[in-house]
Amino acid sequence: MALIGRLFMIAFGFLAACFVAGMVVLFALLFPEMELQTLDIDGGTMNAIIGFGFILVSGFALVPALFVVLITEAFNIRGILTYAILGGLAGLCSYLAFIPFDTVSMTFEGIVRRHLEIMVGAGILGGVVYWMIAGRNAGFWRGQPLTNARHGETP
Repeated sequence: MALIGRLFMIAFGFLAACFVAGMVVLFALLFPEMELQTLDIDGGTMNAIIGFGFILVSGFALVPALFVVLITEAFNIRGILTYAILGGLAGLCSYLAFIPFDTVSMTFEGIVRRHLEIMVGAGILGGVVYWMIAGRNAGFWRGQPLTNARHGETP
């Protein structure tokens, strides 16, 4: 029963992380285009932009995030720095999924450094948001007994 609750927690954490990462990506890409004095943005336009960014980020980040969740749950990894680094790697993988790869020269063609930095930063922030919701309790669903730190015994 604890596993089912954990799966819901993981799904909710992933959706929240994708929502935050999508907002970061869209605001970072739109910020140079915004008029800073008025910040005049139509509410319907903003809802469409955030929804599109959420779908875009969650669709491309699903597979890298699934690997992160499997690794951290399997090995009981609960550190915030681990989730930030793995979130940054997931953002990097999501960005590189958009870039064409030349198999002859074994290089990516057309990498824009600013976009790469935005996606990695969004991945880091998404990883931290996921840690706040679900990552702090990774592996608790198994119900392993606590060990006595001094004697190495189980109570």
